[in-house]
Amino acid sequence: MTNDVREAALDLLAELERAIVGKRPVLELIVAALLADGHVLLEDVPGVAKTAIARAVAEAAGLRFSRVQFTPDLIPADITGATVLGGPDAEPVFQPGPIFANLVLGDEINRAPPKTQSALLEAMEERQVTADAATRPLPRPFIVIGTQNPIEQEGTYPLPEAQLDRFLIRTGVGYPGADHEVEMVLRRARRGGDRVELKPVLSAHDVLDLQTRVEEVFISEPVARYVVALVEATRSSPRTEAGASPRGSLALLKASRARAAMLGRSHVLPDDVKAVAVPCLAHRLLLQPDQWVRGVRTEQVVAEVVSQVPAPTSADPADTAAVRNAGFLGQPGQPGQPGQPVRPPTQDGYAQPGGHQGAQAGPPPIPGAAGAGAAAPGWPTQGGTAVPPIPPGPGPRR
Repeated sequence: MTNDVREAALDLLAELERAIVGKRPVLELIVAALLADGHVLLEDVPGVAKTAIARAVAEAAGLRFSRVQFTPDLIPADITGATVLGGPDAEPVFQPGPIFANLVLGDEINRAPPKTQSALLEAMEERQVTADAATRPLPRPFIVIGTQNPIEQEGTYPLPEAQLDRFLIRTGVGYPGADHEVEMVLRRARRGGDRVELKPVLSAHDVLDLQTRVEEVFISEPVARYVVALVEATRSSPRTEAGASPRGSLALLKASRARAAMLGRSHVLPDDVKAVAVPCLAHRLLLQPDQWVRGVRTEQVVAEVVSQVPAPTSADPADTAAVRNAGFLGQPGQPGQPGQPVRPPTQDGYAQPGGHQGAQAGPPPIPGAAGAGAAAPGWPTQGGTAVPPIPPGPGPRR
């Protein structure tokens, strides 16, 4: 049963890579979110294919796609829809907004004011929209992919905490490596046009079926306790003012189940949890003001927590060997940094985590920590939790 999920995911990834070059780890992470029925926040500089990735996922998965360009003058009715007078008798008719689609791209989502951003809250959590005193269900599957530019803050509004917490994962895309960028240029030259026509390898019904199968992946009590221990550690960390909520624990559950199914397993391993910890938890933390001023990133805090919380050991040595040989979800580049080169897929078809091109060996130090000037103590190098270097100076507190 999980082999069907694995094969479907590989087919989807192969089709996506016809349009998106050199971003296999990012695509794997987004496909995992799709299979886990979760929303995605892509945060990176302009021009690194954030919008193209969202459109490609919709086309290859056979999903109805809509795009909302968020602007300061956007109002909630522009997203949810509104009642208008229509028909021969001028009767009130509800005109659905762009939210009524399977995959909704919220482009530059932080450019709309909080009132408009909040129009997504009910849709993202309840998969329904209430407008004009009537509640209407959204088509299933339903996933929101939001994008935002972290380097241009003028005319933007921070996402409400409640909305940010509803994204299953947050990740960057990163610049491609030189070889991948050359390949991208050559493909464009041969194609004779910007548009890449993708064929649907799945349908909306297929995606729903795959999501149901992911829900059947088993998680043992020791692994569940490990999930909760990681989340509790983010709350007790001296670097955070607020840690991950219980929704963070459920996000780890969903994403790790999807990862296990994509690797053809019917059960979750601690390595699955480690691999998705940073993209699932980092955007849910709020740093202490002094940590923010020192330039600490929430991704670093999560990676530190993963390195410190002991993980249960697998009862089957073959499980650990399989994960080590398979690899999955290489950490994508952070905003403003080059993306990681992707090693060739293994026999399981998934990319191994690669090194960060042009970056120092190991992670950046956490300013003010013991041994500053070297890698943070116990920095994890396996399971996709490594974080690329960050630009100097304070970034957002999340």
